[in-house]
Amino acid sequence: MMKREMFEIARIYVPVKRRATLEQAKVDALAASILAEGMQTPILVRPDGERFVLVEGLHRLEAAKALGETMIAGYRVSARKH
Repeated sequence: MMKREMFEIARIYVPVKRRATLEQAKVDALAASILAEGMQTPILVRPDGERFVLVEGLHRLEAAKALGETMIAGYRVSARKH
């Protein structure tokens, strides 16, 4: 079972292809939701040397940044190649 952890937002890298899918309206709506109810679904990251690469949760990550957060809840997943 995966263990929920807190990750430093500054250490999370967002791949260019994933960043291209960003929709500001979703970020704004999520930021409002996070303020009201807290982060409901943690992000997913995979280790990459000294940083982490975002696997899932771009809009949640950007909403947390917009709120001035420096840490975000997430799960560390392994980078398995098929």
